[in-house]
Amino acid sequence: MGGAFSRLASGGRIAVSAPISISIMSDNKPFWHNKSLAEMNTQEWESLCDNCGKCCLHKLEDDETGEVYYCNVVCHLFDMQRCTCGDYANRATRVPACAVLTVENIPQFGWMPKTCAYRLLSEKKPLPDWHPLVSGDPESVYRSGHSVRDRVVIENENTDLQRHITDWNL
Repeated sequence: MGGAFSRLASGGRIAVSAPISISIMSDNKPFWHNKSLAEMNTQEWESLCDNCGKCCLHKLEDDETGEVYYCNVVCHLFDMQRCTCGDYANRATRVPACAVLTVENIPQFGWMPKTCAYRLLSEKKPLPDWHPLVSGDPESVYRSGHSVRDRVVIENENTDLQRHITDWNL
């Protein structure tokens, strides 16, 4: 690691905790097989989020190397049990550094976790078996070890992010 770090934006599109329903198209394939991200409606777009909470981790970028480091620290709005934003509708207003993911800006968010459905689909890769849309079980992300639940702390004004850099393979 170099010496100087810059803080990166956190956040993303966190799905509401409503039950998941998988949309099937006429060829019996799920919607994410038949539609591009740009073609998805709001419900489909939001359902892509697996509620892992990884996008809400604070991140630091090494100013010398450009390498991104994830911290085990989350925003004060983060709901620790559900791994969602506690004020999703107002997050960008309440936390100006929160990044709101859109189809247009996905390429700018190279720091998104490798397992993020938005990233995977934009890279033409399949969703993992533990993704709730595939498994049909919202808890599968937690049981598979891909959730930040029980692994993070809430930020405060004294949090030294460099002391919270993780070695998680995100």
